[in-house]
Amino acid sequence: LAVVFASLILHDDGAAITDENITKILGAANVKVEPYWPKLFASLLEGKDVAELLLNAGSGGSDSGSGGSSSGGSGDSAAAVEEEEEEEEEESDEDMGFSLFD
Repeated sequence: LAVVFASLILHDDGAAITDENITKILGAANVKVEPYWPKLFASLLEGKDVAELLLNAGSGGSDSGSGGSSSGGSGDSAAAVEEEEEEEEEESDEDMGFSLFD
């Protein structure tokens, strides 16, 4: 968790997210972590837009297979409308006037 916060601090300051910089922040905060964590996080975030990662943090990962690019909003909204219609149809099937427990 400390390495994540250090990475966020570097991003917020506009500094390069490198293992050396992460280690410096952790040292200044007197936090001890295994030596591989800063290098791991630096390599994972290398070339990534951290701001975009933060914006998509709660999206559920549905776009993970498309390389991080969205396929467009109209297709997503159409799929949501279809799901709602299917749910309404299922609900109407339940009200057929009989039950298994009658």
